[in-house]
Amino acid sequence: MISRTNFDTRIKLLSQSMKGFIMDNLIFSLNVVLPLVILMFLGAFLRKINIFDENFLNKANKLIFKVLFPVLLFNNIYASKVSEEINLRFIIFVVIIAVAIVGILILIIPKYEKDNRNRGVIIQGLYRGNTTLFATVLISNIFGNEGLAVVTTLIAIIVPIYIFLTVIILDLFTDERQNYKKTMISILTNPLIIGSLLGILASVLQIKLPSALDKTIADITKTTTPIALMTLGGEIELSNIWKNIKYLVFVAAGKLFIIPAIATLIAIFFGYRGVELGALLSMTAPPTAVTSYAFAQQRDCNHELAGQIVFFTTLISPFSIFLFIFVFKTLGLF
Repeated sequence: MISRTNFDTRIKLLSQSMKGFIMDNLIFSLNVVLPLVILMFLGAFLRKINIFDENFLNKANKLIFKVLFPVLLFNNIYASKVSEEINLRFIIFVVIIAVAIVGILILIIPKYEKDNRNRGVIIQGLYRGNTTLFATVLISNIFGNEGLAVVTTLIAIIVPIYIFLTVIILDLFTDERQNYKKTMISILTNPLIIGSLLGILASVLQIKLPSALDKTIADITKTTTPIALMTLGGEIELSNIWKNIKYLVFVAAGKLFIIPAIATLIAIFFGYRGVELGALLSMTAPPTAVTSYAFAQQRDCNHELAGQIVFFTTLISPFSIFLFIFVFKTLGLF
């Protein structure tokens, strides 16, 4: 029979262990996200003191969209070893989930939002996550190298699909008359799609780049996120956030809580656990992709709202990511 003293000791140890578990996961989530938030605030500060001006930010956006992001996508996909890591059943499952999410959003959002310049921005804000940056960090912190192969394969396949769909959606919800030939040309010539396709080709064919070129690409990749986030911070009018607060709260709730919860519940129903469940979470739970701002600006959509969505979801994401990790670990699903 367990004595009262021993019982109290066990409860105390369990409580301390739980507190340590909660703090470890919260700190992990904050460590992933805070550097991104700091970089955005730095960009806003540099704009405030006129180191960044409108001319510089316009040129920086072109550099990011036409050079830095395509190189980043190429490098991440090229390094993922797609041909070696594919679990076809799980990949098909995730692709179906991803496309279904987009399809449902296309049907629902226009019923409640009448401004065309906002529709595409809200839709991409809800489904396009910052997977390139978050997914590998998230999965490696939970499962170590065991989960990286699954996630990098998903990135290589899902990201190009999402980019393709984003171009179509932003062209679909525009005030200009639809020109399908122009849309197809813009898809085929989109730098991010070209970068993704070249990465897939190089990975599948197992092309080995010369060391000097490989290092150059890796160095460019390291600069992409800081430059993109500081530029985004310089573009965001923080004083105007309250004007769009209803959109921001709606997108944050959908992107960070509702969509990841539904996707992972479906995965649990179909028997996915551990690394695969974590991989799906890492693809659906991150905040809205930084590239969504560049896309909105290029397609003449409401890029101010797009930038605010990136900022707001990034700010909230440490707590939503922590919540999912905590729940799944507590339930023994990870």
